[in-house]
Amino acid sequence: MKKIFIPGTNLVPRSIYCIGRNYIEHAKELNNPVPSSPLVFLKPQSALCFDGDEIKIPEQSTDVHHEVEIVVAISKSGKNISEEAAQEYIAGIGIGIDFTARDIQQKAKQSGHPWTIAKGFDTFAPISTFLPLNEIEDLNDIELSLSVNGVTKQIGNSSQMIFSIPFLISYLSEIFTLHPGDLIFTGTPSGVSQVTAGDQIEATLGNKFTTLSVSVK
Repeated sequence: MKKIFIPGTNLVPRSIYCIGRNYIEHAKELNNPVPSSPLVFLKPQSALCFDGDEIKIPEQSTDVHHEVEIVVAISKSGKNISEEAAQEYIAGIGIGIDFTARDIQQKAKQSGHPWTIAKGFDTFAPISTFLPLNEIEDLNDIELSLSVNGVTKQIGNSSQMIFSIPFLISYLSEIFTLHPGDLIFTGTPSGVSQVTAGDQIEATLGNKFTTLSVSVK
């Protein structure tokens, strides 16, 4: 079986950690409370896909949304990592989209059930090529945006995060041992919306430092 690597690195993808409601305006647009600690969930590796791929709308959902996110790739194993040391564990920074079956998620929330199904369908975690950390001037000032069919839907900046990238690495490492190839989706800004078959979606990190283009099938 052919190995899959995280684009721009020599790392094989492992766990996919995701952070929910990490931008205040996004929490508000879905009428969700602002968390006092990171809201963590996971996606399966089968959700991963890459630039140029097709996103498959599952037959179980009629309301799939895009959520553009900064994604961190972990470079080495670590446990109980301090915020100050967090950058030493970053292999690269990329852009990704956390596709979400909103109708399924809403039912899960109402029942108090996990979000795994709503977040975990095949192709629901596309990622771009990753940039080395030395090409990122400031982790707390990274722009991200997403357009659908040429119309901008989401614009944000890592400065708007409730929990910063170093904090998230430290927090996750207190619970899980992080390993090379782990990915962290760091949350989405406001502007999420439904996607439909035929949509062309482009996500951008910074001033087109790296981009991710996918189509919806």
